Amino acid sequence: MPMQATTTTPLFAAALRPDAPLRATGGWVALAIAAVVAAPIMVAVPEFAIPGVAAFGLTGGGLVALGLRQSRRRKLVEHVTLWPDQLEISSIDAAGNRQLKRFEPHSVRLVLDRDENERTQAIRLRAADETVEIGAFLSSDDKASFAKAFGSALRRARR
Repeated sequence: MPMQATTTTPLFAAALRPDAPLRATGGWVALAIAAVVAAPIMVAVPEFAIPGVAAFGLTGGGLVALGLRQSRRRKLVEHVTLWPDQLEISSIDAAGNRQLKRFEPHSVRLVLDRDENERTQAIRLRAADETVEIGAFLSSDDKASFAKAFGSALRRARR
């Protein structure tokens, strides 16, 4: 049986990903330059050798930890798709686990948490029995922009 292609387009669709983090490569280059500059001093003054090597070891360990954290964070993604009769939120966490939630647009409310300067801190969808946060990893400006576009689309879906 041939697959049937859908002709319906969603009212709103977005793929939310964390901002591209700084690369750890710059940290490794800075560490190498610091080692080249510090090597003659540590050779000339042996009392600096042990603390110097310990400092470089801690810095290297920190850069490794940063690289691991960033590689896990790059795996985060949320797909928000709003159809006239259904809202789908598909999320993939850092471990690669996929979760799909579906809501009826008429029964869900968009709730924005703001700070004292009116910056968006959290975007939540509240249904009758649960609350789901969307885009927790986004920056405050990205959350505000997404909330404005998504809120408009959600109002259209309710009509």
